[in-house]
Amino acid sequence: MRGNDLPKVCVVGLGYIGLPTAAVIARSGMQVHGVDVTQSVVDTINRGEIHIEEVDLDGLVQGVVQRGLLKASTTVAPADVFVIAVPTPFSKDGSHAPDISYVLAAAENVAEVLKVGDTIILESTSPVSTTEQMRDMIAAKRPDLRMPGLCDGTPDVAIAYCPERVLPGKILEELTNNDRSIGGITPRCARKALSFYKRFVRGTCVTTDARSAEMTKLVENAYRDVNIAFANELSVISDAMDLDVWEVIKLANRHPRVNILTPGPGVGGHCIAVDPWFIVHGAPNESPLIRTARGVNDGKIHHVIARAQALVEANPKAKIACLGLAFKANIDDLRESPARMVAATLAREYGERVQVVEPYIPELPAEFTGTGAGHVDIDTALEECDIMIVLVDHDIFKSVPLEERAAKHVYDTRGIWPDQPSHQPAQPVELRKAG
Repeated sequence: MRGNDLPKVCVVGLGYIGLPTAAVIARSGMQVHGVDVTQSVVDTINRGEIHIEEVDLDGLVQGVVQRGLLKASTTVAPADVFVIAVPTPFSKDGSHAPDISYVLAAAENVAEVLKVGDTIILESTSPVSTTEQMRDMIAAKRPDLRMPGLCDGTPDVAIAYCPERVLPGKILEELTNNDRSIGGITPRCARKALSFYKRFVRGTCVTTDARSAEMTKLVENAYRDVNIAFANELSVISDAMDLDVWEVIKLANRHPRVNILTPGPGVGGHCIAVDPWFIVHGAPNESPLIRTARGVNDGKIHHVIARAQALVEANPKAKIACLGLAFKANIDDLRESPARMVAATLAREYGERVQVVEPYIPELPAEFTGTGAGHVDIDTALEECDIMIVLVDHDIFKSVPLEERAAKHVYDTRGIWPDQPSHQPAQPVELRKAG
């Protein structure tokens, strides 16, 4: 590839980050080949359609597909730049060990088509040293290529780490405008990745080493998790003292140097609920605060379940509406969602009495099968249910006026209805263990 030519790009993983990234790159004029393991996802994208909910993404994907700038398949194709955006979950066995197998599998597929001069960029949120482990795996598979950091002189390929910093609902805007940390295995690798990102990123791109970039991404989300934990713990304390946490936070935030976040039913999403564990797993003896914050936010889910159970037990004949399953407002993403866990627990316990309102998904997730719980719209819930448990602050829920809910028994975990009269027990009653 000559210096002025547009590189051909292969994006591996076409999920919540990979597909918007591929579309934004294609919009800049680069030819993009997207890869996903799910054939239905590939077929959907090749029709110019999308399989996820994201503002303005449908029109962008349709446009770049029609222009021939984006196509998808289940196999990696040769390219000049490879962007890996696959999941990095953690173990649910209590160890919280990070799983980078998807990253290594994607890199192994990329290794098969690598050529001299190519650049490989990992965007998946990853524990520190993952980029180096990916490099080592590629080196073992392709001994014919000189790898950065493992050879004397100029390496044959460049390898870098560049995490996204985006907010669901604003992904396209933030992929373009947010600053980026670009960490290279070597400074030369970082410069090559920088030249790629400057083709479509308007934000400031700062180069560093790969390990620092990996840690930066984890620190950003751990910082947010710790601050949310303070708000969630404050809400539990306020419940114990029969205080209005929303009033306390509003007054405290009038201090010029205080900015307490908004509490909720826990913390969800693939980033904030997951990334802090990568730090804890990497330095278990040095991260007591981060570990405690994770415990507080996970514990808030069970506190919410207990309070919801208390409200239901106090109104044994009432039907129950659980408002929202997504991990944040106005999106369809249910990953690690505390709302989903609360609603599923109540559905297993109270069956047909439970009606779930989630306007951003076509049907309830598998864990609701056989519970008898229904999937209804907000108007049906208001007509049929006397108990309203607010779990997500979707705009459509905020729009419900007081006259339609004044007589309802409401447990508002998001503080969207501050004018709601109180009809619930001040304290959770002693119930069987939540979950």
